[in-house]
Amino acid sequence: MTSAEAGTGAVGPERVRLIQNEATTEIPVHLLFRDEPAAGASVTGASVTGVATRAGVSAAAPGPSAAVVGRARQGTGEQPRAVRRPLPRTSVRAVLPVDETLVERPASALSGAVAVAAGAVGLAGCGAGLWWAGLLPPLAVRLARLPLIEGAQPGPAQWALLAGAGALALCAFGGLGRGRTGRAWVVSLFGRYRGSVRRTGLVWINPFLKRRRVDVRLRHWRSEPLPAVDAQGAALRVVVLVVWRVKDTARATLGVDDHETYLRECVEAAMARVLSQLPADAFHGDGPTLRNAEAVGDALTRLLVADADPAGLEVFSAQPTRIEYAPEVAEVMRRRRIAALDARHRESVLTQVVDSVEDTVTRLTMRGLVELDDYERKALVKDLTVAFYTGHGDR
Repeated sequence: MTSAEAGTGAVGPERVRLIQNEATTEIPVHLLFRDEPAAGASVTGASVTGVATRAGVSAAAPGPSAAVVGRARQGTGEQPRAVRRPLPRTSVRAVLPVDETLVERPASALSGAVAVAAGAVGLAGCGAGLWWAGLLPPLAVRLARLPLIEGAQPGPAQWALLAGAGALALCAFGGLGRGRTGRAWVVSLFGRYRGSVRRTGLVWINPFLKRRRVDVRLRHWRSEPLPAVDAQGAALRVVVLVVWRVKDTARATLGVDDHETYLRECVEAAMARVLSQLPADAFHGDGPTLRNAEAVGDALTRLLVADADPAGLEVFSAQPTRIEYAPEVAEVMRRRRIAALDARHRESVLTQVVDSVEDTVTRLTMRGLVELDDYERKALVKDLTVAFYTGHGDR
């Protein structure tokens, strides 16, 4: 095949696929993927590579093409380009929905002293109504030092006074409650959120409102040993300590079914994501592991803060207190850890021995204390290695 035929890419009756560029001539594709040496291939390969380099052809295809282009670039003095690998795609977490209208706001509440006074007035009105209607027993009238009303009969006025005074007393005493420090009430009317009460002491709340007690103190939850796996698939048992509190009582009570159960499930999900990114132990290296409790706790806290905020919960910290292997793999991992420590110790000892032998032979030679040929140098190195290694083994 002539050079003209190679330039046009005509092979027999069919034409092979060509790479074209506006600034270069047509280049047969099969010439870029030739890896076998042949007569005249060096000249053709160099010319093809020079044209391909000017045309902007990248050696990104795997297989023999990378080797051919690399050799051609070495011949022209240009460094071969590194093959770029695409980065793994990270999954985007969906943002948890938040009801913007469900936000904690203060509910109307009165002081308990006002309610007690109103209740006392209501009771006094009930007594006056009974006395006016003649329904008060004579003994009670004499004890109260009230005059007797002859021929008193209950009428519309007396019944109205009794009903009003009784309703006032019931509402006043029925709405009394004791507010405690660190506790709050979430009140609702016919399923509609009406507000939250964080007052302490004797408080009056509308008795027709439904109350739900919520603990807003700083709390901590220590989990039971939870199952998990590390980046290498080893089964783990993890205990996590979470410090949290209820920040928005409306969302914590009405936004989720049970905010404590919701928090526990968020802890399990976040723990599974964090622990599956790193191995529990690096047996053959010094890379990051799950033994770095501070880094693991920071990552776990960030995930929990994002998951717990839509439910009105505030997470301050989530720290793993114990990370250990599951009982079924604990013995195997213990043997692997011991073997890794033993191998690391042997490597350290061997490095120290080699450095000591090299330093000794160099000093003897540089100071002119001995003159050694190759055979004597090898024998001295052997004897020193055995002596130093034996000395390290006796320690």
